[in-house]
Amino acid sequence: MKNFVFISPNFPTNYWKFCRELKNNGLRVLGIGDQPYHELSEELLDSLDEYYKVSNMENYDEVYRAVAFFISKYGRIDWIESNNEYWLERDAMLRTDFHILSGWQVEDLERIKYKSGMKPYYQQAGIRTARYHIVDDFDGCMAFIHQVHFPVIVKPDNGVGASHTYKLDNEEELGAFLAERDPGIRFIMEEFVTAEVNSYDAIIDSEGNPIFETGNVTPNSIMDIVNNNDNSLYYIVKDLADDVRDAGRRTVKSFGVKSRFVHFEFFRLTKDQPMGKQGDVVALEVNMRPCGGFSPDMMNYANSTDVYKIWADMIAFDRSTKPQGEHFFCAFAGRRDGKPFQMSHEEFAAKYAGQMRMMERIPEALSGAMGNQMYVANFPTEEEMNQFYSDAVRCW
Repeated sequence: MKNFVFISPNFPTNYWKFCRELKNNGLRVLGIGDQPYHELSEELLDSLDEYYKVSNMENYDEVYRAVAFFISKYGRIDWIESNNEYWLERDAMLRTDFHILSGWQVEDLERIKYKSGMKPYYQQAGIRTARYHIVDDFDGCMAFIHQVHFPVIVKPDNGVGASHTYKLDNEEELGAFLAERDPGIRFIMEEFVTAEVNSYDAIIDSEGNPIFETGNVTPNSIMDIVNNNDNSLYYIVKDLADDVRDAGRRTVKSFGVKSRFVHFEFFRLTKDQPMGKQGDVVALEVNMRPCGGFSPDMMNYANSTDVYKIWADMIAFDRSTKPQGEHFFCAFAGRRDGKPFQMSHEEFAAKYAGQMRMMERIPEALSGAMGNQMYVANFPTEEEMNQFYSDAVRCW
């Protein structure tokens, strides 16, 4: 029996479904987390063979000892995985220290976690990237800005989501950023790109071939959502665009991705710019894990399938025969508390009751980027989806 150690299986709250499908496929599933045992959901407990509670997941020694305990009890560990951006470095450290070769190692982190480290691999795949500069001092930054002009974007070179991400429009804002930035964070500065974000989401087998593909579109910027306390909108596409599919597959090959669920983000230019023409696809960043939050469930609704099952099949059998059914646009709307919406929660929920697939409060840890109240709904046409979005965010 293969042993699979799932790091932090309790968060996000839907990740117990990965564990369930692993167990259904005959793997021994061992969880490590810091949530007390009695607070774990029944679904997660039923999906784990054993759970090891640590007092602090940030304490590497504790997590290391938990893995060592599982090895002493069950023998060799075949997989360690969290499917979570926050723990990717921790996962790699554990694999490297225990010589578990079924995933990224510490030596791989430069190209999969650092935005500057990703650029050469995109270029190797023939995919254009925004010009960049590692933030140093005012003069160094201004020398770069003289090439690309204001505005520019600054963000952590190794970062998750849109935290510490800013748009700078002039020298005064640059000076303020340099004076106030966290000195412990290495920042990357990039030319500003006018675009919407299109993603390539796929489950990749051990030969680097996709066994499932889809994508999403974010019509408004996650950075703006976080910084402006705005509502959140994005959707899983009904059918993946050919140019995004091509860019995604080339990126898989360039980065050497094997046996993973991935979420690659691309810019689709919304006007002509120095880097390309309107409609062109340009690299943004790779994420070597599933798209966050409720996206895996949305992929299921959009494709009438089960990505948790497909991923677990990839782990257990290196293939999947899980079918897909009718395709839809699957729309996410995240409302921010305190805004004067024209349609109340009750009115909105009643109008779209037939299309609604999920309707929940968003966990506080995710609310910065996703809003406070979420709605997920399926639509056969883009026009119907756009009306849903209009009703969701229209205010007095």
